[in-house]
Amino acid sequence: MTVVSTQSDQENLTFTIVAEFPAPPSRVWQVWADPRQLERWWGPPTWPATFTDHDLSVGGGAAYFMTGPEGEKAHGWWRITAVEEPTRLEFEDGFADEHGTPAADMPVTTARVDLQETDGGTRMTVQSRFPSTEAMEQMVAMGMAEGMQQAMGQIDQLLLTSV
Repeated sequence: MTVVSTQSDQENLTFTIVAEFPAPPSRVWQVWADPRQLERWWGPPTWPATFTDHDLSVGGGAAYFMTGPEGEKAHGWWRITAVEEPTRLEFEDGFADEHGTPAADMPVTTARVDLQETDGGTRMTVQSRFPSTEAMEQMVAMGMAEGMQQAMGQIDQLLLTSV
């Protein structure tokens, strides 16, 4: 299984998911850096993503939407705050309306992705930090933990089929 651990830390307002892949960090980095690859795993299988903007440079960002089973759309955005290719990416992550305007009634999380080389490939650690206990509870209630596990579970197959 790809995902090896998850941890919810209410004291520090973080949710951390760790996954291991049989590929070097430079290859795993590509599942973040290439928007077409990112679309194949960002979001659970029943909510595939489409990225309409994707710039992983500091100050850049991404805009995307996920399409649900009934055709409903959930829009999101990233603001890139740190990049150390191919080992670290940090970004703010939030919801948006259909025009890309950040949703004021939804929390913004700060995400940090670390890719560490291991004997057999790469250990990817993704930590989401929440602005408050209420924001963390809201995201957990929306199924964030399960969704992230399902999404990351799609990366192994992607690594096997893509260059």
